[in-house]
Amino acid sequence: MDTNFVTTAFDFEGCRIVKNLGVVRGIVVRSRNLLENIGAAFQTIVGGNITLYTELCEKTRLEAFDLMVRHADEIGANAIIGMRYDANDVMDGVTEVLAYGTAVVIERKA
Repeated sequence: MDTNFVTTAFDFEGCRIVKNLGVVRGIVVRSRNLLENIGAAFQTIVGGNITLYTELCEKTRLEAFDLMVRHADEIGANAIIGMRYDANDVMDGVTEVLAYGTAVVIERKA
């Protein structure tokens, strides 16, 4: 599936939804490791962006996104609408990241 057809909107300009295939999701549960925590602690001393955690969050969101797209592809979708992220702490130092949306089949309007 072409990731250009994933949107937070509920339609694609110039296209119509011909089939709704339901909710798709990608879930990743990630923990921080000790070395990242130590490195991040040093970064907090000087303030600003804590790049170690930023990179971890970006990587985790990308993995969840990729899983969601793979799920949509497996059920025959060519687009995902209403895409969102959610994150929850499962326990101290362990976070779940969820990417979800509605898998659809779209085609260009004539």
